[in-house]
Parts: sequence; C-alpha cells; structure tokens
Amino acid sequence: MMDSKNIRSRISTAAILLFLACHCRAAERYSVSGIVLRVNRPAQSMEVSCREIPGYMAAMVMDFAVRNAKELDGLLPGTMIDFTLAVTDESAYAESIRVHQFQTADQEPMAARQLNLLSSLVGSESNPTKPLTVGHRVSDFSLVSHKREQIKLSRFAGSVVAITFLYTHCPLPNYCFRLSNNFGIVQRRFSDRVGRDLVLLSITFDPEHDQPEVLAQYAGHWKAADVKGWYFLTGPLPEIQKVSLEFGMNFWQDEGLMTHALHTVVLDRGGRMVANLDGNEFTAQQLGDLLESVLRGPT
Repeated sequence: MMDSKNIRSRISTAAILLFLACHCRAAERYSVSGIVLRVNRPAQSMEVSCREIPGYMAAMVMDFAVRNAKELDGLLPGTMIDFTLAVTDESAYAESIRVHQFQTADQEPMAARQLNLLSSLVGSESNPTKPLTVGHRVSDFSLVSHKREQIKLSRFAGSVVAITFLYTHCPLPNYCFRLSNNFGIVQRRFSDRVGRDLVLLSITFDPEHDQPEVLAQYAGHWKAADVKGWYFLTGPLPEIQKVSLEFGMNFWQDEGLMTHALHTVVLDRGGRMVANLDGNEFTAQQLGDLLESVLRGPT
C-alpha cells in the first residue's frame, strides 16, 4: 500500500503541474510594423512608433524588450522594421526583427530604382556627389523660397530640420502630394514649434516649372504660404541636384513628367542626418513621432 507521505507528495506534484498548465500558456504573437525611434542597448530594448496591431492595440509609441541583443544590430532612428510581438501573462518582447525595405511595383518608383541602379553601374563623373549616411553632417546649401527669400541651411543651426522633395504637377496623389501632406499634418501637430526649433523644407526637383509663385500657390493647399518655418524651395538645377544626391534622392525628366525616388530626411540640431526615410509607406503620425524623438534629443 502507498503510505500517506507518498500520497501527499503525488498530490502536491499534480497540483503544481495543474497550476503551471493554467498559468504558463503559450505566448500570443502579433505581427507588427513600425519605425524605430531609439535603440537602448544597455536595456536591450527599442522605442518604436507602431502602426495599429489589429486585435491588440491602436497605433502608438511603445518600448519593446528584445531578448536577442543581436537583433538590435544595424537599427537606427528612422529604420522601418517588421517584427513579431510575443505576449505572455508575465511579459511582452519583440522577436524576429527584420528591416523593412521599401518595395513597390508601382511604375514611377520602380522606374526610378531602375534608373538609379543604371546610373550607379555606369557611373557619372559629372555628378560626383556621394549619398550621406546617417550621422554625417549635411553640407550647407542655398535655395530660394516661395517668398523669393534666399534660404541657407546653416540659418537653421540649433533646430531640427525635416526635408522632403516634390514637383508641383506630380499626377500621383500618393507620391509628392502624400509626402507634402505628411508635412501639413506635422505642421499642425507642432504648430507651436515650427519656426522656433523645428523647420520644414520642401524642395522641388523641377525648378524650371516650379518658380516661387508656383510654389506659393502649391503651399496654399496646406495654408502654408504664410506659415513661419515651412519653406518651399527652388533654385538652380545643379544646386538642387547636389542637395538631392546627398540624400540618395535622384530624378529624371521623362516626357514632360518626372521619374523620381521618394525620400524624407531628418536632421538633428547639429545639422547631422539622423534619418532618411525611403518611400511612402510610413504615416504622418510616425514621422511626427520620429521628429518628437529627435526634438527631445539624446537620452
């Protein structure tokens, strides 16, 4: 016969196993897309502006623990990522982090990528400008605003600067117009800071058509013609090409229209590039969250 001590031991073991079975369920997993705002290596975590996670949370900024520290390698502010969020009763953590490369089958960005690849293979001694990488200081440049004012980048030393590119008669609403509209939403979000410690620069790459009066009319879509701190810029084509190429932004004339890439750049208060967003897949909220992070400065 089994003695009472063995019976109690088996009952205790069964109770423990039952408790673990009830309380240690497998982690639930969610697919997440977002933009990295900060990486905290000592804490082995990252701050991310996330899109909505259906069934779990609305779009928001969150800190995520990362169990495998190597997955943080290569992540910088402005990096678009996809990852899996694992959620248990006791914790939540990010895993399977992948850099999200902008890919599109749409004709205009695809053609721009093909032409850019061709240019890089052939090489161009006439355009020796090399794209900057994150952390490098941006060269000073001087262009003309929609108010016919000469604008130098060095004028905004001490401010965070966001830069995007456009041409006013772009026929596709999800390209130039979307990137400009992102700035319109950002301007409203930071209305008390634009012109004070945040500057927005929208640079045309079609200066022959986009003269200051044309840019002023275009700015009117966002009531931005008289907004202090948001400048729509044009100038000599060689200067615009130099500025554009520093940010990896290339463009070509194509039967009256422009074939072009899509870039939005963020500079810190010291004039260094902290992010270069490729494409149009990020939201205005995510761009605003990134600017908020840069405005806060290093932690």
